[in-house]
Amino acid sequence: MSTRVVLVDDQELIRAGLGMVIAGLPDLEVVGEAGTGTRAVELAARLRPDVVVMDIRMPDMDGIEATRIITAECPATRVLVLTTFDDDENVYGALRAGAAGFLVKDMALVDILAAVRVVADGDGLIAPSVTRRLIAEFAGRPDPAGVPGRVARPGPALSITTREREVLTLVGRGLTNTEIAAELHIGPATAKTHVGRLLTKLGARDRVQLVIAAYEAGLVAPPS
Repeated sequence: MSTRVVLVDDQELIRAGLGMVIAGLPDLEVVGEAGTGTRAVELAARLRPDVVVMDIRMPDMDGIEATRIITAECPATRVLVLTTFDDDENVYGALRAGAAGFLVKDMALVDILAAVRVVADGDGLIAPSVTRRLIAEFAGRPDPAGVPGRVARPGPALSITTREREVLTLVGRGLTNTEIAAELHIGPATAKTHVGRLLTKLGARDRVQLVIAAYEAGLVAPPS
């Protein structure tokens, strides 16, 4: 069964380009398109797609609010944010809204399509450039507004196992659960279990906070 995708972007050219490529793939299917956040919410409620590829800046309702509504009302639908990160600080709002993935539009098309598959499989994915900016902006800084900030430091007091520390290091490097499994020669389900335990033990809300925890603990070198 193919992954059902809704494309949301106010630029028709971007929707058309992604749509044409996806049309030639056996495992992905575009079931709807929207140019505004309001329309995206309507389509998600009616079509219940597996993945919504969501722009941030759009007329009528922006992608952050649309993501918040979709993730609340359609919990089985995963939202993959696709934005121009360097000039769109609103991506931090998408983190709070429940987006499962964060990509920038200058990534290779093959990587964007791979990200759709990763998110559809229930994994999370953060573009390396997004990770670097998040760490540079927020690692080690408490943030009362709720954007990614400090979480508990992994250590003996939190009963972090050696394997979980290895997994956290790889999460900090931006690897997906599937990539972590391959790196550690374990099953994807086992990798996902380790990530879930880390979320609980570190009091992290999502994968982004795990990335920050890895940097704060010195498991991954700070961005230069």
